[in-house]
Amino acid sequence: MENSRKCFEMIVKEVVGEELLTLAEVKEMLIRIMDERREESDEEQVYEFRKALNHAEVFAKLSAKDAKEMVAKLLEFEKMRPVVAVRIADILPQSRDELRSIYAKEKFTLKDEDLDAILDVVRQFA
Repeated sequence: MENSRKCFEMIVKEVVGEELLTLAEVKEMLIRIMDERREESDEEQVYEFRKALNHAEVFAKLSAKDAKEMVAKLLEFEKMRPVVAVRIADILPQSRDELRSIYAKEKFTLKDEDLDAILDVVRQFA
């Protein structure tokens, strides 16, 4: 166990930054990385990379540009945290109930008017 742990520690790179990304942005990044790797060599992408890209392609519902724009608009709301805005952009809730489920872990509840305003933003992009 100790040897495998040392081996693992040697291949892990340092985290230099962290940023919240929508699934659409992840998809765009993965496609760009795949294209760069294809230019560098003819090697097939590793299994995990292919699975991540497939997941992003299947579930990303917006373009990266639209997702960023939606998150920016959502962050204008008073009780909107970046992680919730990204989740909304990824899921694109269509009803108050779906939106409430996204806010379920928050320490507050939103009024129906606030929920409707958020849904209006979602409808602009969906």
